Amino acid sequence: MKASKKSEAMRREQELAWIGDTVLDLFARTWILENHGTVCGEMLRRMTSNQFLACFGNPTSVEAKIGTIYGEGDLEAAFNWIEAEILPLFQKQEKKQR
Repeated sequence: MKASKKSEAMRREQELAWIGDTVLDLFARTWILENHGTVCGEMLRRMTSNQFLACFGNPTSVEAKIGTIYGEGDLEAAFNWIEAEILPLFQKQEKKQR
């Protein structure tokens, strides 16, 4: 029984992460276009990579958190969370890279 509950929890986290990954991708694309006026796949990769998300914890769990916020609120709520929690570190890392 425990294994089944654990696998169900993992499945649910993966589903939420799948949604959260898409929300994060949309945020990143929108932010890059609004702030840099061009498409930049490399910047998008840096902002959405598991390596970057690992700065905040398990990447799947971070994406699941975004998916949960989106599911319980809306796109604006998820974007606000990303802007407050994820974006500041990304901007700091981008400054260092330049």
